[in-house]
Amino acid sequence: MLKIQAQSKIPTDYGIFNVYAFSESEEDWSPHLVWVAENTNFTKVVNVRFHSECITGEIFHSRKCECGQQLDTAMKYISKNGGVIVYLRQEGRNIGIINKLRAYELQEQGWDTVEANLKLGFPADGRNFDIAVEMLDILHIKEINLLTNNPDKIKSVENSDIILNSRIPLEIDSNEVNESYLVKKKNYFGHLFEKI
Repeated sequence: MLKIQAQSKIPTDYGIFNVYAFSESEEDWSPHLVWVAENTNFTKVVNVRFHSECITGEIFHSRKCECGQQLDTAMKYISKNGGVIVYLRQEGRNIGIINKLRAYELQEQGWDTVEANLKLGFPADGRNFDIAVEMLDILHIKEINLLTNNPDKIKSVENSDIILNSRIPLEIDSNEVNESYLVKKKNYFGHLFEKI
């Protein structure tokens, strides 16, 4: 069962956040994190972003995906308007960085993002967003606006006791490298894009 193992205030380029580390054990060195903007009121509708870890996009600014830009945009929005970022340690749609790099190697050979995961023996998307809902429950968050394009994240909230007030799109412009990846997200996963 997840529980809060530690918390601290962290000033960022976007504002001050209270950060909670969630895991089943205090010895877990890769806990899920919840970043709460300073001006957030849990008794009202809370803006929420479920965001899965992406080392390549967030830290090294890979152009293969839009993950880093989505996280930056979400932090700016939530710092300004109040809310929560649930940062899930589910790298590479939950296959981990080693297998993500293996999947990228297959993509260089012509396989697309879904085919590469399947060829490696993994599901197209192995993430679990129920964990994110569990953390919101622990924080006693009852009603949210969800910053997402992903219908699976929407379903995870709709299948819970948390009220989904609205969806806030979080669409990033494509580039010459990731356009086919975003098209696959729309056509295969049903992501709610209007620009693609």
